[in-house]
Amino acid sequence: VQLQASGGGLVQPGGSLRLSCGASGSSFGVGSMGWYRQFPGNQRELVASITTGGGTNYASSVKGRFSISRDNAKNTMYLQMNSLKPEDTAVYYCNAFILSRLYWGQGTQVTVSS
Repeated sequence: VQLQASGGGLVQPGGSLRLSCGASGSSFGVGSMGWYRQFPGNQRELVASITTGGGTNYASSVKGRFSISRDNAKNTMYLQMNSLKPEDTAVYYCNAFILSRLYWGQGTQVTVSS
């Protein structure tokens, strides 16, 4: 099973980015999925998560600016990030539960800078 994250990049403050995370290599459905981010020297922190039924949870720092969604038919999750701030600069990771096992994707760098 592999998770492939994409969509990171360099954006100016106030700009937007859309991250994607696709799961492949499994014949079974994907359970809850989530986005985490890691600042240099820090542990990963939850950004947002989404259940198979579409229930969502957000970190207080991104509420109202970020939106998580998923396409179960494509085993893909998205993170729409709007009104980006320099403090959102981090490596973003996705994860997913498949048959009660947690998988992580590789990180994608998001840099918010003018």
